[in-house]
This record gives sequence, structure tokens and C-alpha cells, in this order.
Amino acid sequence: MKLLLIGSGGREHALAWKLAKSAKVEKIFVAPGNGGTAIENKCENVNITDIDELVKFAQKEIIDLTIVGPEDPLTNGIVNKFKKEGLKIFGPAESAAQLEGSKSFSKEFMKKYGVKTAEYETFTNVEEALKYLEKCPYPTVVKADGLAAGKGVAICENKEEAVTAVKSYMVDDIFNGAGQKIIIEEFLEGVEASILSITDGKTIIPFISGKDHKQIFDGGKGPNTGGMGVLAPNPYVTEDVMKDFEDNIMAKTLTGIREEGFDYKGIIFFGIMITKKGTYLLEYNVRMGDPETQSVLYLMESDFVEVIEAALHEELDKTIIKWNDGVCINVVLASKGYPGEFTKGHEITIDEKVKDKVFLAGAKAEDGILKTNGGRVLSVIGLGKTLEEAREDAYENIKFVTFEGAYWRTDIGTHK
Repeated sequence: MKLLLIGSGGREHALAWKLAKSAKVEKIFVAPGNGGTAIENKCENVNITDIDELVKFAQKEIIDLTIVGPEDPLTNGIVNKFKKEGLKIFGPAESAAQLEGSKSFSKEFMKKYGVKTAEYETFTNVEEALKYLEKCPYPTVVKADGLAAGKGVAICENKEEAVTAVKSYMVDDIFNGAGQKIIIEEFLEGVEASILSITDGKTIIPFISGKDHKQIFDGGKGPNTGGMGVLAPNPYVTEDVMKDFEDNIMAKTLTGIREEGFDYKGIIFFGIMITKKGTYLLEYNVRMGDPETQSVLYLMESDFVEVIEAALHEELDKTIIKWNDGVCINVVLASKGYPGEFTKGHEITIDEKVKDKVFLAGAKAEDGILKTNGGRVLSVIGLGKTLEEAREDAYENIKFVTFEGAYWRTDIGTHK
């Protein structure tokens, strides 16, 4: 098989690495890819991002299957365009992708189908939003309606912080239109969990759970990032939590997908909050998470290409995904200054002995030399039979990876 993988992050390097392990795969084109996919087995980067150009490329190269990594192309209808040309593609159609593309759309969907979620109000008028802040309980959560690269959520401890968030989204327009419509939502106290899943529109199979660490500093302090590391499986996702999730979130979501007639053969990622009152859905993503993918795929024993094919043929009800025992941790190494200002272009060295445990994200290959090219530069994997062993392995492996100004959290896997 010849595959086309779309995206350029750490998630895509992990996907390319996992897909390349399949005996069914001969070649993977990654568009546009990064420094990691440039040197990955069976992979070749192609510098294309425009959807129409990607369609032409898939036709010209006679691509057997296209897999979409990020949310932007999905919400912009890439699946619809590929299918119209008779090309096989894995991901939800544009209408279903609105579950991530619009927070208000997804909250209305949750409400309609009885999915357990936080109370909320939607606003398109800044004065009405500010008026609501006078009476709502604190802490409260302010969310941009549209896609904001994982940064459109503010947890506000008091009215002053909430006013600042609302004005920056709606008046200053810091998310270029994505915050013109906002949601103000009840704050849920508890522990977050990421449950990546696969669906064929008739069945949903959840993957191993993950625990993301969003804040930049140890102890869960400082500003939010795209994620500084992941522990899988998430120790807070007990059998009881999983049952609550499956009954009150997953099953009702599947009912909604069927009732709405969504064309959804792809990944559905549930961001959940485990509270004293039960398990609540925070949000849907319609693609793999980053850096959750790096840990979860490392534990997947099954051939991921075969799992994807089962989804495309609506045969997930007959599919069992096999997982390796143990624990996987990935620790993100970021550029000094991230998520604020940082410099790029620093050389990255990775010792051969840990090469298979490093996934590159904000990195590019120039004349065979890897250089930093973003905030979250790479992830380092640690494996073990126990959490302690996996942590020890990850932090030991970090010693074999260097670039100027590398920064990482030292508490991945231990902090709530």
C-alpha cells in the first residue's frame, strides 16, 4: 500500500512510525511532514498543504489510503473532497468535524443526546457576555467557539480574569475570528483524562486512556501549552470511571452520530473530567491528540492499518484491538521560552540507542541535520511494567537527546 499522511507535528511522526510497521505498507508520503518523518522508515515528505493540491497528488501517485492528522483540514472538508473523487480517506466528513470545529455546535449536540457535560451559555455579543459574568459562579471557564490551536480555553478564578478573557477573545480577536462566538461554562473540579477512540459510525472502540500534562511548569503551574507529556494508561480511569464514560458519554455520542446521519469513519477523542459527581465530557476532538498519540500508539500491539481498514469497511464490531501490557510515558522537550517567545534553528542530536523512542514535532531536517523549528520540539518515550519503571526509562532516555535551551517538566506521570 501507498499511504498519504497529512500533518506536520509529533502526532504525525508517531502515526508514520506506527503505520510504517505494517507489512501492508510499502510507502508513506507525509504532507508536509517534519524532520522526524523526513528520516522515518518508508517515509517521504512532500511540501503540500492545500487541499485541492493534496487531491491531485493522491490521484497522481495512486494513493491507496489517506490519513488526516490535524483538525484544520477535517473541518475544512478534506474528507468530502477526497470522497467526491473516489479516493479512500480516513477521517470524519465536514459536518461531523464540527464536533471539534465549533464548541457551541458540540455542546448543543451533547445536550440534544443527553451526553453528560458541564452547564454552559453561548454568546456572540460582548456586552451580554460581560453582563453574564456579573452573576455566574467562580471559577468559570471561557472558551473560544472555533479552532484556536488548543489554546482557546481560559479557566478564570474571578470576574476580573473572566472579563480579560472575554475581551481578548471577542474584542482584541486574538484567535483571528475563532473567539467571536464564545462559551462560558461551569467549572468542573477533578482529574482530566483523554480517551482516544476509533469509530466507523456504527461502533466506537476506545483506546487505552491517557493523562495529559498541560501546564508548562512542574506541579501543573504556569500557562497552558499544547501538552508537556502524557502517561498511558491513566491511573484515574478505573473500571467504574470507564463504565460511567461508556454509558453516559460514549454510547450517547454514538446515538447522536447515527441520528444525525454523520459520515464518520475516523478518530473520536473524548476529553473527560473525572469528578466526585461522576464523569463529564469536556470536549470532542475529531483526530488523535498530541502528545497522547505518542504514548497510546506505542502501547498498541495491533496493526493500525488493519484497524483503520476495519473502520472504513464498517467492521469494528468484529474487531479486537490488542494492547501491550505496561505503562508508557512521553515527556515533551520544548524550546526555552515556550509557550512565549523562543528561538529556532538549534541543532538536535539524538543518540542511536534511543532513536526509536523519540518523536519529533517542532523540528526540520536541513542537509541531513535536525534543527529546532517550533515550541514543542520532540517527545521522549519511556516504557515499563510499572509507572515508576516507565518514568525512570523516560528520564534516562532524555540524557541521550540534546539541543540548546531544551526544557522539560520533571514530574510527568506523578502530578494530578
